[in-house]
Amino acid sequence: MALTKKYLKTKPICKVTFTVPAKEATNVVVAGDFNEWDTTTSLKKLKNGTFKGTIDVPADASYEFRYVVDGQWTNEAEADRYQWNDYAGTENAVLEV
Repeated sequence: MALTKKYLKTKPICKVTFTVPAKEATNVVVAGDFNEWDTTTSLKKLKNGTFKGTIDVPADASYEFRYVVDGQWTNEAEADRYQWNDYAGTENAVLEV
């Protein structure tokens, strides 16, 4: 898994690219504070089996998020940090931009 961040010079926006290697998966979604935990933000499956997608988020903030790989919630291994979530009873990955 990987995160890449590209800050725009003209707007306070960061383009975040989420990359999830999941050759056996049929669907990978990214859900978090930046999309109100909407589980319809699917990543696109590439020919090499990796899922990838880019989302614009406001800069100078932090966002909790997780991936949903074929219905199973999982964290980003390269997250900026992790935050305990009492509601879910687990840690969420945190993106700091």
